[in-house]
Amino acid sequence: MVSGLILAEVPFPPSVEDIFPPNIGDIGPWLSKFTLLIFLAVAIVLVYFLVSYRNPQIVPTKKQWLAESVYGFVREGVAKDVIGHEGLRFAPYLASLFTFIVVANVFAIVPGIQISPMSHIAFPAVLALCTYGLYLFQGFKKHGFLGYLKHATVLPAPWFMQPLLLPIEALQAFILQPATLALRLFANMFAGHMLLLVFTLGGFALLNAESIFIKPISVLSWGMTILLTFFELLVAALQAYVFTLLTANYLAGTLAEEH
Repeated sequence: MVSGLILAEVPFPPSVEDIFPPNIGDIGPWLSKFTLLIFLAVAIVLVYFLVSYRNPQIVPTKKQWLAESVYGFVREGVAKDVIGHEGLRFAPYLASLFTFIVVANVFAIVPGIQISPMSHIAFPAVLALCTYGLYLFQGFKKHGFLGYLKHATVLPAPWFMQPLLLPIEALQAFILQPATLALRLFANMFAGHMLLLVFTLGGFALLNAESIFIKPISVLSWGMTILLTFFELLVAALQAYVFTLLTANYLAGTLAEEH
């Protein structure tokens, strides 16, 4: 998206409006660059894993090795380590979540795309709602409806502290957990995109400055864009890992016998 915003002159700084690409055609507001990127991310993940496991080998090919390594990392390093042995049944969901978010985030530094769908709050919110629904379902299934409400909100504290603790725990379990899960991913990807916009467009603004002493600073601004692009790649993977790890942590808390 940065490439589409490079102008001969930049009379105004980038704003929140730059994060909303226009609709594609007259089909409706649902079809935009973001929705196409979501479909593309899903297709990339599905096709890659299907092709990698189409003809599995005892000595894995590079594609099979990478697919097995990613799944094994999530299965052993997240599902099993955080949730325990019971967490193995959630490994497919957690691995799918991790790989999908990584691919969607990496779009932020792909030339010609240069924006992640996760920089729009709607998409992290949907992923957070999926996790929210999953851990509520597991909690009600394991503890029963009233049992889970008690499990999620009642702490092992003296009775006179419960009126203070109950609303805090209820707010955390049923509102703050899914909200912060979505906001953390959104805020990091949004901030990264805006930083790339600032330094890219700032370079053109400096290049068009009247003073010959200011023009060379544009090179420094573009150099920062390159450095931030590599940093954004690290953030893309890290945020996918954090989202997946927190999902596993919430599931572990739901499935625990005690609060």
